[in-house]
Amino acid sequence: MNKSMNKSPITTHILDTSTGKPAENVTVKLFVHTNNDWQLIAQGKTNSDGRITDWLNTDVAFATYKLVFDLDSYYENQPTPAFYPEAQITFRLQDQKHHHIPLLLSPFGYSTYRGS
Repeated sequence: MNKSMNKSPITTHILDTSTGKPAENVTVKLFVHTNNDWQLIAQGKTNSDGRITDWLNTDVAFATYKLVFDLDSYYENQPTPAFYPEAQITFRLQDQKHHHIPLLLSPFGYSTYRGS
């Protein structure tokens, strides 16, 4: 990765599509798949803009990664309880570009895409 980047090589954000607002204070864990097992390499909470941009300050390997979003804790403070207690997004790093993995969230579903 390009070490001159001032943010993590892997970033994420959460937009609550039911409110049109970022999901703040959500715990997100980042794992890498090595030796047939998942290893936790970073953990953080989304900021007021629903983002985590600073949890890794090192290069990352071409590998399979997984983000795990703790949705139960977020929905404890929302009018509608969560149907999904967590969301998991598994993805591969296959190039040296920045990888931004957003989560679009509602109480009864979620989706994702490769952002920029």
